[in-house]
Amino acid sequence: MSKDFERPSADLIRDLYQVSSATATGTLSGLGIRDAYLQGPIARTPGTKVVGPAITLQFLPKREDQTTGLGAGQTEQRSALWAVLEHVQPGDVMVVDARGQMRTGCFGEMLLTYFQAQGGKGVVVDGCIRDYPQVRDFETPLPLWTRGFTPNSAGQVNMWPWDFNVPVGCGGVLVIPGDIIIADDDGAVVVPIKLAPELVKRATEHEEWEVFSRMRLQQGGALKTYYPLSEEGRREYEQWRDSQEGNG
Repeated sequence: MSKDFERPSADLIRDLYQVSSATATGTLSGLGIRDAYLQGPIARTPGTKVVGPAITLQFLPKREDQTTGLGAGQTEQRSALWAVLEHVQPGDVMVVDARGQMRTGCFGEMLLTYFQAQGGKGVVVDGCIRDYPQVRDFETPLPLWTRGFTPNSAGQVNMWPWDFNVPVGCGGVLVIPGDIIIADDDGAVVVPIKLAPELVKRATEHEEWEVFSRMRLQQGGALKTYYPLSEEGRREYEQWRDSQEGNG
């Protein structure tokens, strides 16, 4: 079975960089996606943001008859943990389903160094990584969202890197390879690729009227008029928008 998947266009990724995770969740709700927020992983590199296609790694509980009996390092090298890194393309965001488990270090300094060198842009883990002090101090920051940190390696305890580039559950949300991840200080959100163009369209308008609403609220405007926009507020917004376009 092929582990390749179609990635979104560079233009679409660029447009989505203008959309915050907060706006993305609200807009996706209006498009029928009830919950797109990957609950659990939190921002570990404040002030960074990533938008890119998800490349996935799946951990499952160990079972003795499914290990090779080799040393821990060698068996990991025969697992999905090494294999997924050979499929990384520039701009990818690694999404790891570790089942919320807090003992397994899904990645460490060396593998994340390789991931970044291949053009990987960020990592979202429903679990932990190891070597955080070293990773935190990478010369070029690697944006991270994790549940926590651990000194344990990936194969040291009761979880095993089982498969990659398959649908996974991360933070209670389905993530399919090629879905787009928007992650910032508020958290990580998954955007189904088929909905991404409509998300851009709606989110752009949302961001615009929020600029208008914020301005009116700062001027002492009524909350019931300007957030969310009432009919009166929307008429004002449309007039303001038209005047801005005319000035441009």
